[in-house]
Amino acid sequence: MFLGTWLPTVGSLTRILEGLAFKLVLGFLGLLAIWLLAAYLLVPEWWKFHWSGHPVVTNGPRFTRTGSGNPGDPLNLAFIGSETDLVGALLAAGWSPADPITLRSSLRIAESTIFHRPYEDAPVSNLFLFNRRKDLAFERPVGNDARQRHHVRFWQVATPSASGKPYWLGAITFDRSVGFSHTTGRITHHIAPDIDAERDGLIVDLQRVNRISGIDWQDGFQDPPEGRNGDGDPWKTDGRLPVITLTGAQQTPAATSPTP
Repeated sequence: MFLGTWLPTVGSLTRILEGLAFKLVLGFLGLLAIWLLAAYLLVPEWWKFHWSGHPVVTNGPRFTRTGSGNPGDPLNLAFIGSETDLVGALLAAGWSPADPITLRSSLRIAESTIFHRPYEDAPVSNLFLFNRRKDLAFERPVGNDARQRHHVRFWQVATPSASGKPYWLGAITFDRSVGFSHTTGRITHHIAPDIDAERDGLIVDLQRVNRISGIDWQDGFQDPPEGRNGDGDPWKTDGRLPVITLTGAQQTPAATSPTP
């Protein structure tokens, strides 16, 4: 008698647990869908509307932009020289060109981050200047995975420099960790706030391989000298922009200082 009443109870409990598990899976999938929709579509579109008339976006090239129109990383480098000079200088200094963003490279950077595996050419996210993506991107990893790295993006300016050579604007930062964006909730790298350390570090790298022939400093380029990027990460700077003239591989320029 007891066994007969116990067996239906076990069956009922099993059905209850199966139903609960099914509801939990549906709930998780629903939350995941809501997060994906918000982080990668709705919130970026809201930011695009929010920044459409903001002065920091509309008053000239001081910042890059995200795909949503947010102010991205601030510009803190300028170079004068051919693309061959720029690429050759970075390669000589030990920097690696970033892979383009593809499904394969996206999966590989996720694998590198999760399992702590090297990926020296990991892609960098798209930022925009002059209504286009970066023309060049280079990086130098720190540690054994893609969580931390020095990285820089470059855009060629349509108008050449006074010397007739191409003019490039760049944004260099240090990726200190991987986490969720403070503004959209999507997964991203978070940058370290001291962008001057990155700027000056690249200058030292290029001086070490004798690829700089001169540096002119523009004061007050970034004013105010602090802010937040498109993912809400704080940054600070002395506001100065180095305009760096590159030299070819065969020349040996006089030594210059990163900060006069």
